[in-house]
Amino acid sequence: MSDILVHTEGGVSTLTFNRLEKKNSITSAMYAAMADAVEQASADATVRVLLIQGDATIFSAGNDLGDFLNAPPGGQDSPVFRFMRALSTFPKPVVAAVCGPAVGIGTTLLFHCDLVVAGDNAAFSMPFVNLGLCPEFGSSMLVPQMFGYHRAAEALLLGEPFMAEAAQEVGLVNRVVPPTECNAIAATLAGRLAAKPLSALVETKRLLRKSQLAQLPERIAEEGDSFRRMLREPAAREAFTAFMEKRKPDFSKV
Repeated sequence: MSDILVHTEGGVSTLTFNRLEKKNSITSAMYAAMADAVEQASADATVRVLLIQGDATIFSAGNDLGDFLNAPPGGQDSPVFRFMRALSTFPKPVVAAVCGPAVGIGTTLLFHCDLVVAGDNAAFSMPFVNLGLCPEFGSSMLVPQMFGYHRAAEALLLGEPFMAEAAQEVGLVNRVVPPTECNAIAATLAGRLAAKPLSALVETKRLLRKSQLAQLPERIAEEGDSFRRMLREPAAREAFTAFMEKRKPDFSKV
């Protein structure tokens, strides 16, 4: 069975992380599948809403580090950047259902969604600094805009998890619900959106995001350049080695 499930019904295209045995960690092949699904949903006139979901126990542990080290992200045509470009420019509403851990891009992709429903077990984190890296997917711009500077600095510099209630307080999450109900509630919201006129949905989203979209592609590209450079530097090598060796990283010399 595929690690990414795609199902379209009633005007809603649902993309599901389906790699529970690996905590829904994302491989290059999964990024390619997600990019294809989002691009197809964008082009398909019968699709009005995109829904992204995981399991009641976990949304995504972020990048699969083994796959990530063996096939680090390349240029703008690599699968991860194809996915980023497809989701960040998706013209129709995007709804997300998030339960359990949402790590790294598992959190940053939510800034490109329009409605986010979280289980009360959701734990969001952006631990890029802890891996010797920098923010990605436009998060260095979008997190301060949503959280305010000091809360953004706390989230991005410390990289520590914050729970669903805190995410709702800063505006990342619309609703906090029991985990077993999260996907169904998000699907109901997606269905309500799909019943509305597509032209009105698209134009309203365009107007809402106009100021962001003017700067976002450049910021994503700048972050990507820094991210790829930092992957080759000593701090990231120490962080990844320590993770594989199941020890605490030593950054005293980097």
